[in-house]
Amino acid sequence: MADLVQTSQRTDIPPADANCVKATVQNLVEISQELSSFEYLITIEKELTSVGDNDPTRDVVKFAIEQSTNILTSQRKKIAQLPDQCARSALALAKSQQAVQVIDATTGILSSIRSRL
Repeated sequence: MADLVQTSQRTDIPPADANCVKATVQNLVEISQELSSFEYLITIEKELTSVGDNDPTRDVVKFAIEQSTNILTSQRKKIAQLPDQCARSALALAKSQQAVQVIDATTGILSSIRSRL
């Protein structure tokens, strides 16, 4: 995220490229805001080792993971579908691909947690 913000503020890149990178940053901020409501629920997963399989807490964590995964999937599509002007920019394309990689890694982590529940 810091790299994207720094890139968007560089004065040596064309304004159109900077705007494309800023749009990617804005998408990541949006993801962060949407996921923040599920963060606590997901972090309690490590405490579920002492509860039974039918404990309601486990279902709440599963719900949080599913919702988070849905958010990531929809936002990934949004980031991956760059406007034409951004797709023509090597810099903007590279930065959006970095963002997609972060989303994919996060989705993978959530999937791993989900499989342990």
